[in-house]
Amino acid sequence: MNPRVLILLTLTSAALAQETGPLKLTLREAVSLALKQNPQVILANLGVSQSQQDRQIARSALLPQVNGNVSETVHRVNLETAIGFSFPGFPQHIGPYYVFQGGVGFNAPVFDLTLWRRYRSAQIGIDSSRAQEMSVREESVLLVVSQYLGSQRAAADVQAAESRVELAQALYDQSADLQKNGVGTGIDTLRSNVQLQNEKQRLIVARTQLETSLYGLSRLLNLDPRRTIELADRVSFFDTPEVSPDQTLERAYSTRPELRQILSQEQRAELERKTATDQRLPKLTLSGGWLEQGLTPTGIIPVYQYQASLDFPLFTGGRIEAQRTQADLAIRQLKQQEQELRNRIALEVKTAIAMLESARSEVTVANLGVDLARQEVVQARDRFQAGVANNIEVITAQDELSRANDNQIGALYRYNQARADLAHATGQMESLYAK
Repeated sequence: MNPRVLILLTLTSAALAQETGPLKLTLREAVSLALKQNPQVILANLGVSQSQQDRQIARSALLPQVNGNVSETVHRVNLETAIGFSFPGFPQHIGPYYVFQGGVGFNAPVFDLTLWRRYRSAQIGIDSSRAQEMSVREESVLLVVSQYLGSQRAAADVQAAESRVELAQALYDQSADLQKNGVGTGIDTLRSNVQLQNEKQRLIVARTQLETSLYGLSRLLNLDPRRTIELADRVSFFDTPEVSPDQTLERAYSTRPELRQILSQEQRAELERKTATDQRLPKLTLSGGWLEQGLTPTGIIPVYQYQASLDFPLFTGGRIEAQRTQADLAIRQLKQQEQELRNRIALEVKTAIAMLESARSEVTVANLGVDLARQEVVQARDRFQAGVANNIEVITAQDELSRANDNQIGALYRYNQARADLAHATGQMESLYAK
């Protein structure tokens, strides 16, 4: 084979292997990746761009509109139908004749408050879209963080299960060795073997749970299904970082994007009401055009027409009043939604603070429980080795250690999840986990 072809195939295989290899992610990297390629975040970004174009359209209505025109037309006019009767001796029609013209025309609103209100509404619409985008980003971060924490918990379960399997294997070997030397009994060895198989089964369940949790994380990150994920922050799961004291209800009211979105919608509804009222005011418009016109291109002369028009409604069939009432109803609905959202935010913040304080106490107690359970296992093994007791005490100590590990992992997960819930309740998910 050609050496160049061989080198190219080798490089291609290496690149493909690198693309399909495990993707090792920290929590911060997973959040950043989700904010870049999560479909819901992308759609929210497109919504902001759409609002910006709506503002441009509303802004264009406030500016003069200028059009150019070049035309050549053929005319044939029926005099009788044009004036309503015929003149004896005059032809029935004139033409055909050609008319050539080219020039520019313009139309400019001089005074129209409704156009200005619509432009201001479009500007506020951008703020509303950005608040909605931020809300989607916060929800996306919360989902990714929760899934990553769940995967960390599953990884911790696997780690604890592997440690218990090693311990059960050591105890089984110890029982078998004592039986071989005539010190232990067969029932002790059998009991240790049963415990070993139980721990192996728990390890299989824990590994399956970790795999399925990583599949869910991959789905949230919108990754290639063939790409596997590895957690780079396994150790940090056992940390209990301090929470910033600036987790107040007032801060939540000022930072929660859902509340900012409703406030923007209220401003737009207020502008809609003013727009409906302003329709009763007169509108002043200036328009006109300048043309070069003639029967032939060589005989054209400049012609122009300028006009100012003042329009004002006399009778609209109740349309303006209905639009104003409609805007009032929209404002009342948004006010109710705002109040309901404020109550929900207050509940979420208070609940998250209570859960965080409770989880921190649980972690302290659970850590102590693990230490005590390990001491119990050591003492039970020493008593069994010395022949003071059978291995029932050892098996019981193993079960206690297993429960203590589960309690510790559960408490750590609840603490980390409560920390994330508090950040979400105060609108600080992205600032805490992505920056």
